Amino acid sequence: PRGLNLSRRKLTQPLPPLPPLVVDRPLRSGQQVYARERDLIVLALVSHGAEVMADGHIHLYAPMRGRAHAGKAGNADARIFCHRLEAQVLAIAGIHRTMDEPLAAGLDAGAVMVRLAGEHLEIEPLG
Repeated sequence: PRGLNLSRRKLTQPLPPLPPLVVDRPLRSGQQVYARERDLIVLALVSHGAEVMADGHIHLYAPMRGRAHAGKAGNADARIFCHRLEAQVLAIAGIHRTMDEPLAAGLDAGAVMVRLAGEHLEIEPLG
């Protein structure tokens, strides 16, 4: 019929999201891990001078002494979850915080969540 366009284009379905990248070995100074288009789960120590990055969230289940950047591709809703925060630098969607100033009382002893609040990072206790 007139006006009906029957092209033979394939309809494509969006790909399912990638599973998180899991790192189960210690990261030493100078090493970097980037979880592109996914979350990152780290099960071992991140040493001073090492860097972990993800386009999504970062989950750290061991001491975090290096640098962490969640939402690297601009995701302002990304968060960093950490069991023991001793980081040099934290960043979410390009907003950085150096850890030169001490954490608020109670935050240095337990699990924390880091999130973007406007133009600064907030560190809150978990649990």
